[in-house]
Amino acid sequence: MNLIIQATQSIASEHLTHLARLTHSTHTESIAAQAYRFNRAQPHPELAAYCLEHRLDFGFVPQGQTLADFGLVVMDMDSTLITIECIDEIADMQGLKPQVARITEAAMRGELDFAESLRRRVALLKGLDERALQRVYDERLKLSAGAEIMLARLRAHGIKTLLVSGGFVFFTTRLQKRLGLDYTHANTLEIIDGTLTGKVLGDIVDAQAKADWLVSTRDELHLKPEQVIAIGDGANDLKMLAQAGVGIAFHAKPVVRSHASYALNFVGLDGLINLFGDAPHHATTR
Repeated sequence: MNLIIQATQSIASEHLTHLARLTHSTHTESIAAQAYRFNRAQPHPELAAYCLEHRLDFGFVPQGQTLADFGLVVMDMDSTLITIECIDEIADMQGLKPQVARITEAAMRGELDFAESLRRRVALLKGLDERALQRVYDERLKLSAGAEIMLARLRAHGIKTLLVSGGFVFFTTRLQKRLGLDYTHANTLEIIDGTLTGKVLGDIVDAQAKADWLVSTRDELHLKPEQVIAIGDGANDLKMLAQAGVGIAFHAKPVVRSHASYALNFVGLDGLINLFGDAPHHATTR
């Protein structure tokens, strides 16, 4: 196995030396400005704590595995592809953000059924002018760090992208057009005469629906499970991650990190490229 170490800033040489010694790796490669590959590394019980202490993300990747081995990347939207929870920001337009955010957090930790939690949160938005949705998109929605770098590299490799969200179609359709995503699925807010009714139309995109969309898209593309990567942050993503060959917990809740193949706790979404990338590198021996 190869060990990938990456960070949001330059990694001190003493950390690299210590990690090489800890994992018995004698060959270290710089694969990006702040990322290194430790060839033929071995797991060590102290590795996770050391990396957490020094704000380093790590992952053991099978030797020779690259982006060329994958055909589909499936992403959550809120707090994954983008930095915000859209429903919390919509609620802020009503002065209800604390109440809605508490329900959101409980759902993401897996303490509440997602579909019920969504209905409760959307009900609080009854009477809101639909223009608030555009204000959230224009004024508050930001892409997560590294998102555009990741998507550009995926496109270059011919890898399809699916954005599947427990959030709202209003945002996913705009992100699809903006970012060139291949597929999107999300929930639809009922709007009558320019006002939110406090209801969601149709079946709710919950944890099972996310997993089902992954499987149907995978099958449509004639891919095997091991050719799919899924990225998420909350309990609502667990079933989706379980259907993918590789599950990535992105700045995620503990329950998600414990079930994922890899956790990116500090770096941006371009950390995916460092895990499986095949960019030119410079070798150093430590």
